[in-house]
Amino acid sequence: MKQQLATLALALSAALPAFAQEAAAPVDPLSFNVSVTTDYRYRGISQTRLKPALQGGADYASPSGFYIGAWGSTIKWIKDAGGDAPAEVDVYAGYKTEVSKDLLLDVGVLQYYYSKNKLNPSANTLELYGALTAGPVTGKLSYSTSNLFGFANSKGSLYLDLSASFDLGDGLMLTPHLGRQEVRHNKTYSYTDYSLALSKDFSGLVVSGAVIGTDTDAYVGGPSSKNLGKAGLVLSLKKSF
Repeated sequence: MKQQLATLALALSAALPAFAQEAAAPVDPLSFNVSVTTDYRYRGISQTRLKPALQGGADYASPSGFYIGAWGSTIKWIKDAGGDAPAEVDVYAGYKTEVSKDLLLDVGVLQYYYSKNKLNPSANTLELYGALTAGPVTGKLSYSTSNLFGFANSKGSLYLDLSASFDLGDGLMLTPHLGRQEVRHNKTYSYTDYSLALSKDFSGLVVSGAVIGTDTDAYVGGPSSKNLGKAGLVLSLKKSF
């Protein structure tokens, strides 16, 4: 009997550390995502002439709060503006930390890159950003340290936005958003954008629909000069892994 108890105790002592280690295994800091959307809207303005886009990205998030990532999308607006770049590639890095209970700070830098875009000034844009999240609400300010997306003499442009994420249960999320883009020394192209999105998460596969619009008709594209800021419904499918 003693021999049986000793054997059982030895088996448990060998199994318990392995079980504890498995239960405490850290979340993989590296993640990827791919998506398809009926229209790539950025700050309310269509980047694809109201047409579909393919998108994807990769992110590394350190437990310390530092993160780095890259994301890309097909676009049409550079060619419509007389340039030659079929895609946008964004590279970013930042730091997230909890400054107090239920208050999260996020600061970073974001480079928008349009390979060989041939626009003058260049469409390539560098922004610094800072965001505060309290509960479901996030306020964010972005500041361009270069000309903004090819606008001449627009260094120092600002984008301020307020958004929220409400968990409706069963994988459903409701996300309202309101933003203001100020294009420095280009007042005609400054505007307000808004959106209301509803998404459903099917174990990493997210289906969403959003009503997106702006108060401007200054942004046009394509042979028929389509209004790229008009209100519309955008459907998206995104897979994260």
